[in-house]
Amino acid sequence: MESIQPLLEKAQAATRSLKTLPDAQRQQLLRKLAAVVEGNTDAIVAENQKDLDKMSDQDPKKDRLLLNAARIKQLADSLNDIASLEDPANQLLLERTLANGLQVQKRTVPLGVVGVIYESRPNVTLDVAALCIRSGNVAVLRGGTDAFHTNIILVDLIQQVLKEFNVHPSAVQLLPVDRALIGEMLTAVKYIDIIIPRGSQQLIDYVRENSKVPVIETGAGVCHTYVEKTADLEKASAIITNAKVSRPSVCNALDTVLVDEAVAPELLRLLADALQDYDVEIFADETSFNILQALEYPYLIKAAPTDYGREFLDFKCSVKIVNGIEEALDHIQQYSSKHSEAIVSQDKTISERFLNEVDAAAVYVNASTRFTDGGVFGLGAEIGISTQKLHARGPFALEKLVTEKWFVRGDGQVR
Repeated sequence: MESIQPLLEKAQAATRSLKTLPDAQRQQLLRKLAAVVEGNTDAIVAENQKDLDKMSDQDPKKDRLLLNAARIKQLADSLNDIASLEDPANQLLLERTLANGLQVQKRTVPLGVVGVIYESRPNVTLDVAALCIRSGNVAVLRGGTDAFHTNIILVDLIQQVLKEFNVHPSAVQLLPVDRALIGEMLTAVKYIDIIIPRGSQQLIDYVRENSKVPVIETGAGVCHTYVEKTADLEKASAIITNAKVSRPSVCNALDTVLVDEAVAPELLRLLADALQDYDVEIFADETSFNILQALEYPYLIKAAPTDYGREFLDFKCSVKIVNGIEEALDHIQQYSSKHSEAIVSQDKTISERFLNEVDAAAVYVNASTRFTDGGVFGLGAEIGISTQKLHARGPFALEKLVTEKWFVRGDGQVR
C-alpha cells in the first residue's frame, strides 16, 4: 500500500456511526464481542501460535505476545467490565444562563479518531478497541509485525460484531505494518485527533519527536523499590520478588532495588534466597556486590552506570546501597521514568515524604509496583500507563478518552 489515506478517510467517516450509537447498544456490542472472542479461543490461539513461532524463546517480549485460553478468558472478562462502566462522554460539566439569556453548557465528548502505535502485545488490540467503542471514539491501530496474525483475527472478530450492530466497520481498523507508512500516520492531522504510542522507549521517543498529531505518551517503566532502614525485611523481600519475577516483561515490573546501608546485609541475604530460585541476574554496585559475592549468589554482575535507569524487561535487576532517604530520593529523581516507585518502611513520616516528593504517576508504600494497572485500579482495561502530566497520567483508561465541548443555545442574541 502506497498510502493509508483511504483508510484514514474511512476512519473519519465512521465517527458519526459510532458517536450516535445509543449507550445501551454500545454496552450490548461489547458484551457480544466478549462472547465472540471467548467462543473463538481455539482460532485465536492458532493464529497467535504463528506469531509465537517467529519469536525466540529467549526474547523477553514473548510473554507479552502469548495468548492462551486463560488470557483470552481474561480479555473477555475485561470487555464485560468495560461494558459495565459509565459512558464518559455526554457528561454535563457545567450549566448556566448568561445575563443576555444564552443557555451555556459544557459537556464531555469523544476525542474522535484515536491512533495507537504499539508493539508485541495483542491484548492492546482488544483493550483499545473496547475502550474506544465504549467512549464513542474510532480506533486506528498500528500493531507490530510480532503480533501480525493475532491482530488480524482479533480485528476481524471486532469488525464482524460492529457490522451486526450497524456500525461502520472502519470504526476499528488495523493499519498495515509497513514502517514506511508510520510517518503518514504521524502527520495525518486532518484525520487523526490523537496518537498514543505504547511500547519501547525508542518507539515513544520516535513518535514524540516526529508526530504533528498531538501525542499522549504511555511511557516505559523504570521502577524502583527503596527499602528504608525501618522496613519489615521479610515483607520487603516478598514485595521485591513479586515486583521482579511475577511478570518481568511488563512496564510495572521492578528494575532497581535501593537498599539502606543499615539493613543491606540482612535484606540481601533474604533476596539472594528468593531471587536465586528464578535465576535473576543482579547488577550490583560495589558494596552490594561484595555482600552478594560472600553469599555465593550465582547470577552476579558488577553494575555499570548504564545499569541504573535501565528498563530490563527480563529476569534482571540492579541494586544500589544508599545512605538514607535523601540519597534514595536523589537517585530516583535522576533515574526514574516517572512510572511507578515504591518504598518499604514502617516510618510513617518518611513514607509520607516519599509519597509527596517522588515525581511519578503511581507511588507506593509497602506494596509491589506491579499493581499499577487500569483493571486493578477499577478503571477497566487501559490503553497504557501515561508518564506525562497533561490530560492523562497513570493508567490511561476510559475516563480520559474524552474532551470538552461547549453547547450554547440562544434566541437571536447578537454581540
